[in-house]
Amino acid sequence: MQTDTSSAFPGYDAVALLSGGLDSILAVKLIQEQGLRVKCLHFVTPFFGKPHKRRHWEGLYGIDIESVDISADFVRMLVERPVYGFGKVLNPCVDCKILMMGKAREMMERYGARFIISGEVLGQRPMSQRQDTLNVIRRDADVRDLLLRPLCAKHLEPTRMELEGLVDRERLLDIRGRGRSEQLELARRYGFAEIPTPGGGCKLAEKENASRYWQVLMHSPQPCAREFKLSNIGRQFWSGGRWMAVGRNRMDNTGLLKVCGDDDLVFRVRTFPGPVAVGRQFSGSPWDEVTMADAAAFAASFSPKAVRSGSPVDVRVCRAGDLRLLAEGDEHAPVPGEAVVSVMPARTTGAGWAEPLWVEAREEIRAEARDKRG
Repeated sequence: MQTDTSSAFPGYDAVALLSGGLDSILAVKLIQEQGLRVKCLHFVTPFFGKPHKRRHWEGLYGIDIESVDISADFVRMLVERPVYGFGKVLNPCVDCKILMMGKAREMMERYGARFIISGEVLGQRPMSQRQDTLNVIRRDADVRDLLLRPLCAKHLEPTRMELEGLVDRERLLDIRGRGRSEQLELARRYGFAEIPTPGGGCKLAEKENASRYWQVLMHSPQPCAREFKLSNIGRQFWSGGRWMAVGRNRMDNTGLLKVCGDDDLVFRVRTFPGPVAVGRQFSGSPWDEVTMADAAAFAASFSPKAVRSGSPVDVRVCRAGDLRLLAEGDEHAPVPGEAVVSVMPARTTGAGWAEPLWVEAREEIRAEARDKRG
């Protein structure tokens, strides 16, 4: 049974898509300046979002923010492939904006809001902010009569909110193109003590990250948010459909153990300091002893002291779920079901572990797009 929560947050006039970039913040301030109350929605996935900065932004810019995790929906869109395709890298900008707009529309009633704000600027981005794609986003997200883009409103047709007098069109802007001078001047007028970067920083638009994500999309039988979070941490290596992540420092080691699945294998050198390595065991494809020994030798090669010993070293191998049963900080205690494998540290092994390369991922993405076009 769905509960009516529209009265839980009385008094909001609009909800806004807030990336944390300058444009999205300015769009909110322009509407606040007209005496309207705005609830900012900061959408979070493994690829973008900084929920840890919510309180900081609220205090710095005088805005009201809720972090909204849309990871499951976003990953589903990637798995099914975006309707409007990828940008220069693995960024599905148009489909991403449609997804967020649709989610904002669903959340409006919760806050009693009457319209949606976006910081988009006509002509600023080649894929998602052309006139035609702005119209596609508005149509496919079903927000035609709800969406206001304050920064470029005077280049667009008047919205219902303007025609009804809820928003004064004369106080909206006519920014267009890729320049930043007008936004920077506006930030100075508002007295921002800290001027944020232009965008929210999407990892899907970065080649190194995209090459990692593409491997997950290609090899995981059921890609999920946890796997993309795992691919964000440490050094990433693949051998066919087998996947290893190796920590580069203590923070990576902690992060890997936090996001890996219970059935994943954890490799730790027994008698020398070294990183945590995680072997992702996809459902229905457990690693055999040969693969485990190969991965143990590879993991041990990232321990400089183990390599310098010139002798076989012991590597502890256990399920991540069993390791989590131990008391926090008791990392040297025996783990139920743990195996100890004696191996010679080796960066080159029979499995041929290799970091994913963008040039290879790009060709696979292009080939898939060609096949889709027929």
